[in-house]
Amino acid sequence: MTAVSEVSFTLREGEALALVGESGSGKSVTAMAVARMHAGMAGTRATGTLRWRGRQGEAVDLLALRGEALRRLRGREIAVVFQDPGSALDPLFTIGDQIAETLRHLLGLGRRAAAARAVELLQLVGIPDPIRRAGEYPHQLSGGMRQRAVIALALAGEPRLLIADEPTTALDVTIQAQIMELLRDLQESRGMAMIFVSHDLGLVAEVAHRLCVLYAGQVVEEGTAAEVLAAPRHPYTRALLDCIPSRDGPPPRGIPGLMPNPLAPPPHCRFAERCAMAVPACREAPVPLRDVAPGRRSRCLRWEALA
Repeated sequence: MTAVSEVSFTLREGEALALVGESGSGKSVTAMAVARMHAGMAGTRATGTLRWRGRQGEAVDLLALRGEALRRLRGREIAVVFQDPGSALDPLFTIGDQIAETLRHLLGLGRRAAAARAVELLQLVGIPDPIRRAGEYPHQLSGGMRQRAVIALALAGEPRLLIADEPTTALDVTIQAQIMELLRDLQESRGMAMIFVSHDLGLVAEVAHRLCVLYAGQVVEEGTAAEVLAAPRHPYTRALLDCIPSRDGPPPRGIPGLMPNPLAPPPHCRFAERCAMAVPACREAPVPLRDVAPGRRSRCLRWEALA
């Protein structure tokens, strides 16, 4: 089984890239592969190249990193905000202790300096009364505050890339908006690059500079967020936009059919069986991802019909 294939993109310093698509499209697998979170897991293997520009300008192949070099990468260069803050935090330690331990490990701070910096980070992510909250356990915080604490934990190593894996899934709409605003402000103020994983195109429009739309383990469209959302060049992107409720427009439509079996994906366009625009040529051979305009790519033979 190949979870994702032919996935390629470039992320620039200070840029926010969103990976969007249905559940099972390969968004989280792609994002976690960047952080090498699958390294050492039984039955997993990554091929290709992951090129990273280090703090001193040096080129690094992330797939070649092992042991201590890989551990230094995580947290210090690349940090992850996970989907479920409840499982990302240790219930046996206070919020402040967990952040302080990370600071001591990544930055080499002493206990007193690490504890003080932990409070500063909690304040930075908008947690009220951060001194008191630093002494509390995860179960004593609301869902929104736990997610803010996870973001503070991710920022502890002053990473250059923040990966946010559907960080608002378990939160209500009001808290979602607050977390999205926080992530956008932090990304812009600290100059971090960010990969934001979501199935919600309306949500990513608030933070992303560029979008990669994934379907069945492949990138089917890529471009600036404004261009992709305003004028999609792949039927799947168009279908995702049609799923967004509108106050004045027609009711949202679902996408008929099911995603292909990842154990045996079709040898042609993977969206063809669900696509209203499909023609016989779509089922004859694989469809390459091609440039359709400056900075725009699409994996569709009929992209011009959407223009």
